[in-house]
Amino acid sequence: MDAGPNKVQSRSPLQERVRQRKCSGENLDRFIPNRSAMDFDYAHYMLTEGKKGKENPVAACSPSREAYQKKLAEAFNMNRTRILAFKNKPPTLIDPIPKEFFSSSVHQSKPAKPRRHIPQSSERTLDAPELVDDFYLNLLDWGSSNVLAIALSNTVYLWDASNGSTSELVTIDDEDGPVTSVSWAPDGRHMAIGLNNSHVQIWDSTANRQLRTLRGCHRSRVDSLAWNNHILTTGGMDGKIINNDVRVREHIVETYSGHQQEVCGLKWSASGQQLASGGNDNLLFIWDRSMASSNSPTQWLHRVEDHTAAVKALAWCPFQGNLLASGGGGGDQCIKFWNTHTGACLNSVNTGSQVCSLLWSKHERELLSSHGFTQNQLTLWKYPSMVKMAELTGHTSRVLFMAQSPDGNTVASAAGDETLRFWNVFGSPEVAKAAPKANPEPFAHLSRIR
Repeated sequence: MDAGPNKVQSRSPLQERVRQRKCSGENLDRFIPNRSAMDFDYAHYMLTEGKKGKENPVAACSPSREAYQKKLAEAFNMNRTRILAFKNKPPTLIDPIPKEFFSSSVHQSKPAKPRRHIPQSSERTLDAPELVDDFYLNLLDWGSSNVLAIALSNTVYLWDASNGSTSELVTIDDEDGPVTSVSWAPDGRHMAIGLNNSHVQIWDSTANRQLRTLRGCHRSRVDSLAWNNHILTTGGMDGKIINNDVRVREHIVETYSGHQQEVCGLKWSASGQQLASGGNDNLLFIWDRSMASSNSPTQWLHRVEDHTAAVKALAWCPFQGNLLASGGGGGDQCIKFWNTHTGACLNSVNTGSQVCSLLWSKHERELLSSHGFTQNQLTLWKYPSMVKMAELTGHTSRVLFMAQSPDGNTVASAAGDETLRFWNVFGSPEVAKAAPKANPEPFAHLSRIR
């Protein structure tokens, strides 16, 4: 009567495990041996004779029989442990396409670019006596003809970088001077000279003669100048910004009003469409030429109040047209980056000292800044990480002005210590490699299928 329960208890554990595995979701695959890869002779030997010496020892046998069994084991490869094979061995990998048919750039990683050596000292130093130590002026410029112009008190000197010769362009009368700004026209021949008496003179440096004087632009000294083809933009201590067409008698064509104090920074974008201006009112303006003649209630595109000191240092990025860098004075000490389309501040870096001037490299994504107290240094930054690449010292007073050579390799700096220094900070661009020959088509050496 107890047969039912006893039957349940007498179930074989193996059967129970098989049923549990069958009911579970595991191990449901059927492994079907690959018969073509199996050794049936070896399998039969192992099942009948091969295991007798290990699991079923027999009586001792003669030495000749032991030698025979050893030879037999070697012949049957007795060291094998696998009899059943569930798949064939993969074939030996053969590269069907020789590597030489592909460009080496596909298979070889690009070699690391060697770190550029940046000289820590200036390569040349010139005296600049009577250089006016005034943060708001712009007394240094390097023209496209490779001639550097510097204003020392009432006199403008020209230094030819190709041969190192120096000449005097003009000396202004004491009642009109000192010179407060200089700027080369794009042609590298004509120059604008801003004066303390509010006038602007246009000079032909090749002929060494004055062409005209622009009057009526400002009520006081002209601190900043910027060329846009035949348009000369002037910024004055009166806060006004004037666009002057130097080709016509009535030269004033546009006036921008926004600054309440001295305009000490002016820079046109490479496209000539946008103008950046900075002033002693701590303001940065972005002006667009298309808005100057419109009926918009405000002439400016963006009015920025983020700086907390005078904004003189301005630099448009050469590789991104709508990127502008600006630097603040001693109470601000920051370099800020702007998207001039939207007016958004992209980044701000506190440099720890007054930012006097900014220059972008023409060859690399690098920015150079010049500073005042305490180190009076030039700092090279990697953009956009703004990691310091080098700090160049040598000036003993604030580095008020910087200018870049036409080839972009050398930077000239002028400081309140009355010296003009030349730095090989940006270095020479990499020599352009000859265009590689077109890679041959893969299998070009093989006959085509017609």
